[in-house]
Amino acid sequence: MGDGGFDPVIGALNSSLNLRLLNQNVISSNIANADTPGYKAKAVEFESALRDALGVGDTLPTAESDPKHIVHHVTDPVEPEIYDDPNGVESLDGNTVDRASEMAKLAENQLLYDASAEMLKRKLGMLKYAITEGGGNR
Repeated sequence: MGDGGFDPVIGALNSSLNLRLLNQNVISSNIANADTPGYKAKAVEFESALRDALGVGDTLPTAESDPKHIVHHVTDPVEPEIYDDPNGVESLDGNTVDRASEMAKLAENQLLYDASAEMLKRKLGMLKYAITEGGGNR
């Protein structure tokens, strides 16, 4: 697969960080609107799209046999789906936000964001080492 020398791990981690940030914003919005009458809690679905983009999903990867074929690489943007959370129980005022559940989702998402950021930091550290220290004897 001709990726122009770009490291697919860095692209995957970048996508993960961007999607986790979007998820954090949606969850935060749910929490902020927990007392808003009629507000429907939102959810983001991106895990399956990210798995497919990484080639670890249920779909088979596309063969790059013809330059005219459209092939999604790891660096392509993953399209998340934001939808009304079907698991929300409607309260008397029509609101479907469960504050405790949203706080748990927020904590889990933050841990996964931090893990992705740490992996990206280590990967970039390895590349920096390879560039500055690793090429000493030629």
